[in-house]
Amino acid sequence: MNTPNLVSPDLIRQRFSRAMSDMYREEVPLYGALMELVAQTNAQLLEQQPAIARQLHSTGEIQRLDLERHGAIRVGTAEELATLCRLFAVMGMQPVGYYDLTPAGVPVHSTAFRAVHESALQVSPFRVFTSLLRLELIENSELRHFAESVLAQRSIFTTKALELIAHAEQHGGLDEQQVEQFVEQALETFRWHHRATVTAEQYQQLSAQHRLIADVVAFKGPHINHLTPRTLDIDIVQAQMPVHGITPKAVIEGPPRRQCPILLRQTSFKALDEAIAFTDQQQASGSHSARFGEIEQRGAALTPQGRALYDRLLNAARDELKAFPNEANAQRYNRLMQQHFEAFPDTWAELREQGLAYFRYFVSEQGQTASAAELQGLDLDALLDAGYLYMEPLVYEDFLPVSAAGIFQSNLGDAAQSHYAQHANQAAFEQALGRRTIDELGLYAQTQQRSIDDCLSALKSSGM
Repeated sequence: MNTPNLVSPDLIRQRFSRAMSDMYREEVPLYGALMELVAQTNAQLLEQQPAIARQLHSTGEIQRLDLERHGAIRVGTAEELATLCRLFAVMGMQPVGYYDLTPAGVPVHSTAFRAVHESALQVSPFRVFTSLLRLELIENSELRHFAESVLAQRSIFTTKALELIAHAEQHGGLDEQQVEQFVEQALETFRWHHRATVTAEQYQQLSAQHRLIADVVAFKGPHINHLTPRTLDIDIVQAQMPVHGITPKAVIEGPPRRQCPILLRQTSFKALDEAIAFTDQQQASGSHSARFGEIEQRGAALTPQGRALYDRLLNAARDELKAFPNEANAQRYNRLMQQHFEAFPDTWAELREQGLAYFRYFVSEQGQTASAAELQGLDLDALLDAGYLYMEPLVYEDFLPVSAAGIFQSNLGDAAQSHYAQHANQAAFEQALGRRTIDELGLYAQTQQRSIDDCLSALKSSGM
């Protein structure tokens, strides 16, 4: 009996990402305009700043730049989350990190499904920020029970998708024909539905509690609510969006502009008002806003010490602002961020020396021809100083809870801001997920150490 040729999970993820992008571009034409603007900006920057182009070629990121996407989805039940975990596993994506958004008034907690090894990320860096609605935070018990009953009646996965997930688990993967079916069937979970599953009055009750609750509960499926291309200069894109007929949010989330970009900076256009029909209506006479377009600029992954410094400076700027960043205070917020982040070192050498960021290490041409005598007794610092090795910052592949909440809030409206008595509950989230989430900082440390080990092994071989 011949064993069928199984398709790599990385290639399934790459194919699914492209199919998702095509679907979202068709559903939200403004996303297509955003993609074109980002592509133009990236091309211009690569031409004008050869140092950035060299860095991207050196690390191999240039191949993944046009593939870079992240999406976001919100589900309502533990069963939905656990099945999504299985679906993403078919594509080589694992739950990385735990994010609590309740302190910002968003009643969800989340993880990011993504590839975890640098070689897999090079093939496809597709990520999906996945949030689970926290129904226990709805204080009105009658409304909470209603939301639970609505969610209990829906199935967000097609029968064929569930069959293919089970087949992949039992047989170690999918063949080419099955992958084609899997991508087609899995897309249905993320597709937009113009018809709600509740009446207009019920929708208003859910929305009055929190607009995100209505977004999760009131529809047949969770629908992808945004897709995000990666730009090399988010400030240029932010300035150019109005010129292209796209209205950006007032504030870029994340760290301020720097010589050495760190972590993640994000902006978006406002959520679209889209016509929907309720169960007590024959035609679409209502509206719902949830889907938007987002852009991100990714910088260096920070170590625990770097994250602690980032969080301290961010909190100091926001405490001094004394308000949620918005159009009215955007200029002052940007000034405060620049002022406070002057305390954050802004050269790669300083970031490495102070243990604030993670790096990947590479053998230089000089290192490849070095003799054993030249390399004798040199540690990592000495190998760098002598030019036998060089380093590049390790890309931050994950998300920031304050930034995610800021994006959500800007697209839910200021009226959505609330405060909840309960906050982080990672144990409950992981119980719903069916497994533990992965510590993202541990992944970066492993990637950095692998690159060091590979370099030392290569130098040992070349110096023999």
